[in-house]
Amino acid sequence: MIEHSHLRIIQALHETGTLTEAANNLCLSQSALSHQIRYLEKKLEVTLWEREGRRLRLTQAGELLLKTAQHVLPVLVQAEHTLKAYGEGLQGVLRVGVECYPCHKWLTGVIGLFLEQMPDVDINIVNKFQFSGMVGLLNHHIDILITPDMEKKENIHYQQLAEYELVLLVSDKDPLANMKSITAENLANETLLTFPVSPERLDILTEFLNPACVKPASIKKIESIELMLQMTTLGRGVCVLPEWLADDYVKSVAVQKIRLGVEGIHKKLFAVLRTRDIEVNYIKQFIAIGKNAANKKLQHEV
Repeated sequence: MIEHSHLRIIQALHETGTLTEAANNLCLSQSALSHQIRYLEKKLEVTLWEREGRRLRLTQAGELLLKTAQHVLPVLVQAEHTLKAYGEGLQGVLRVGVECYPCHKWLTGVIGLFLEQMPDVDINIVNKFQFSGMVGLLNHHIDILITPDMEKKENIHYQQLAEYELVLLVSDKDPLANMKSITAENLANETLLTFPVSPERLDILTEFLNPACVKPASIKKIESIELMLQMTTLGRGVCVLPEWLADDYVKSVAVQKIRLGVEGIHKKLFAVLRTRDIEVNYIKQFIAIGKNAANKKLQHEV
């Protein structure tokens, strides 16, 4: 049977690359570590690592065990942290996954209010996933997922936080700047600045351009909202943001917001959690604070 210690060993070998450093990392003697590795290889009847000079290289079997360790160890560590929190009288540790790049500014305010109201709850924010946020939720790597995408799964609950409209931002000097709304064809000669997510998760493509069989002149992926707005202001491209966020920038930079199509593109923001966690007190509190903050933001913009 593969044990917790075996997973820690394979991870340490991967991270350090040498037997000596791995042994130090695990607080073991080199001979003790070698013995445990040989025991595991004999037990599994497979070679897990090979020497390349002074360094170690994981075999295909070792890589498989490493992937297992990368999945399992974070869950075990989080369980240990949560149990420790329970033992110290804390209510728990809340792990929030974020699949909404524009939401970070809103989330900062929500976290501040939550920590003020729930001082005995620790909170971790996860915005980079090995696979996807939903997989992270199903595998218990996170407790809440903030996302505009709905993917129905068994034993998964969606709580709507807010409704909003996506708008196009262009430079004041862009020929489109004086238009109240645009068609997909208006973007055929534009450089589209987007967040670094897969094309199937970009609403401007899936709900606006693709149905019209229109492609922008080019697409550039940018992680920073500030850089995206700077490039838009300089006429280096156009971008799409939720209207509540766009309104913050329209007041301070030389850009104009334009509706996407006559009816616009309307979206919803969800907090997604496991059904069995619906009644967990601090999760209910976080969602309530998030919903209230989102609604206040939208009402203010209106």
